[in-house]
Amino acid sequence: MTVRPPIARTTLAVAVGIATKGRAAVLRETIAELQAQTQRPSRIIIAHTDASDVAGLVPVDGLELVCVAAGLCNQRNAILDRLADDGSDIVLFFDDDFLPMPDYIAATAAAFLSNHDIAVTTGEVLVDGIKGPGLTAEYGRDVLAAQPETAVPAAMTLVRNGYGCNMAIRLAFIRSTAMRFDPNLPFYGWLEDVDFCVRAGAHGRIVKLPGARGVHLGVKLGRGSGTRLGYSQVSNPVYLVRKGSMPQRDAIISVSKNIIANTAKYFFPEPYVDRPGRLRGNMIALRELLAGTIRPTRVLDL
Repeated sequence: MTVRPPIARTTLAVAVGIATKGRAAVLRETIAELQAQTQRPSRIIIAHTDASDVAGLVPVDGLELVCVAAGLCNQRNAILDRLADDGSDIVLFFDDDFLPMPDYIAATAAAFLSNHDIAVTTGEVLVDGIKGPGLTAEYGRDVLAAQPETAVPAAMTLVRNGYGCNMAIRLAFIRSTAMRFDPNLPFYGWLEDVDFCVRAGAHGRIVKLPGARGVHLGVKLGRGSGTRLGYSQVSNPVYLVRKGSMPQRDAIISVSKNIIANTAKYFFPEPYVDRPGRLRGNMIALRELLAGTIRPTRVLDL
């Protein structure tokens, strides 16, 4: 009897997970871009909080909707729960306003297939609208169209953590460990990607793939309360230091930069940033830090 060697796999199945709230129009743009991928996703799971979040979304192959309580970590965990026992190899988390190049999924799958020690990848953000007033989908597509169809070959590099707007995770270690995003980081999450990748680092490398390119529109709709975000800018780094997911020096730098920015721009804030609200949240968190009562879940009461 002749024993045949196992057939080598030529690609991996990549599911796309998107957490969304209050941005149905931009979500439709992102789903449209996923239909242009050279390697189609095995599943597209949208974790939303209300029917209005997915209004007008046209059904496409593999698209699934799951309605859960609001909160980035909670919504991403619901997506991981849906992938607990399916045939996908990778989950690729996109923000609902991230437009990928057509070869993004293919480049990601190839990297995981060729490097069995990779746990998490993150791509190359060509333009990031989160640093300004945000970008339109039309502008994002113009940026993508100006790129060469195939990325200039470049080596992947080790990074400390993936960027949550475009972060792919090997599902094998998720299934074996039941690892999830930390539910103690409510609403926007704030540094949830740092915490997740520190824990994921025990299961493989965290790398940046220059061949996986895209544009983060940084749409400001649905961002939530400035006061809550300001509180999280202080409470979450403190929590992660205590948890062991963040060096104290990095936390001090993160907190200081945000408080300085919110203070400096308090009287002349950008029209798309609630600086007074953020500074108010910063001050509440600092008072509670001194009192010893600070905790990330406090934002639920603000």
